Parts: sequence; structure tokens; C-alpha cells
Amino acid sequence: MNSPTLIKTYLAGAAVRARRFAVFGASDTAMIEAAAATDLIVGVFEKVDAAQGDRLDVVHSGQTEIVLGGNVTRGKPLTSDANGAAIEAAPAAGANARVGAFAMASGVAGDIIPVLVQPCLMQG
Repeated sequence: MNSPTLIKTYLAGAAVRARRFAVFGASDTAMIEAAAATDLIVGVFEKVDAAQGDRLDVVHSGQTEIVLGGNVTRGKPLTSDANGAAIEAAPAAGANARVGAFAMASGVAGDIIPVLVQPCLMQG
């Protein structure tokens, strides 16, 4: 079965962990870990940790895996916690949250689950 994805290579703008949400760092070619539901999530880091300045791959769309920062139910939209890990997106009424992916399985904090990467904006 074919599972096309869009993967691009960048430089790590800081030390980053694998399978975390990615956001732009200080330049167009640097990526760092997301740190909040309001961060402009653009993808998910692939399966290798990287030190600052290392080259690393970011999945911008398609299927990959991510580390969970809390309980997640399959099918739910996911955003970032303070550590770049995935949590369910649940913005308050009138507030916005950046969605980075959708859960393809249920899990709890620390689990690694498959996700469909599809960055978008969600309003509560």
C-alpha cells in the first residue's frame, strides 16, 4: 500500500527530540520543538533526535508517529504541549489552537502512536 508523505530536510535550531511537533526557529531553514497549542506547528520531526545544527527531517503532511503528552482518543485533533508532545486540541470558546495532526490510534502520555499530519487552525 502506498502512503505518500511530504518530508523536507532542515537544520535543528536547537536540540530536538524525535517524534515531536516542529515549528520554525530563527530562520527559514531552522526547526525547533513546538512549546504551546498556539505555536505555528508545521509538521512532526522524524524518528531521530538531533543536536543544534544537525540536519533533520520534518514530515509536513502524511503519516508518521508522535509521542503523546497526555491521553488521546483516535480521530481527535492534536496540538502541542510545552514539550512538543501531542495532546488533544481543546481550545476554550473563542480561543484558537494550532492543530498539527490527527490521532490514528488512542493512547496515554509517553505512548508513540501513528498520526496523520495535517497542520491547520481550530477555534473553540
